[in-house]
Parts: sequence; C-alpha cells; structure tokens
Amino acid sequence: MLSAILLQAAAGAGIAKLGATVGAGLAAIGAGIGIGLIGKGAVEGISRQPSAAGDIRTSMLIMGALVEGVALFAIVVCFLGLFQ
Repeated sequence: MLSAILLQAAAGAGIAKLGATVGAGLAAIGAGIGIGLIGKGAVEGISRQPSAAGDIRTSMLIMGALVEGVALFAIVVCFLGLFQ
C-alpha cells in the first residue's frame, strides 16, 4: 500500500521531489529523537545530582540548539537539492 503511494508520487512529481521530502522528514525525525534523548539524559542527571542542575541544564540547552541547527541544515540541503 505504502509502496504504491510512493511510486505514484514519484511518477507524478519526480524522484528529486520525493527524495527531498523523504530526506527532510528523516532529518526532522532524527532531530526529534536526538532532542528527546538529550532531555532524558538531563533529567536523569539532575535526579541523580540535584546540586549540578544549573550546569546540566545549560549543557542541555546548548546541545539541543546544536541538534536543531544540524536538523535545519539537513532540511535546507534537502530542499536545495530539489532545485538543482
């Protein structure tokens, strides 16, 4: 079922558009998983050592911003490949 839908989309819109949208979706999913793991690790670290909450929170925000930046870069690259 899904493969038939993907084949119809590829035939109608072109392989480049299909590849760009799949790549952007994978980048968004990867970023979501990465940010979730960062948050999970921060909460576990704070629960083990509450005195280091400020340092852990700062590191969590910095890493989250980096993951979002990489995801945005991946999405932009996918869409740039679309227009090449």
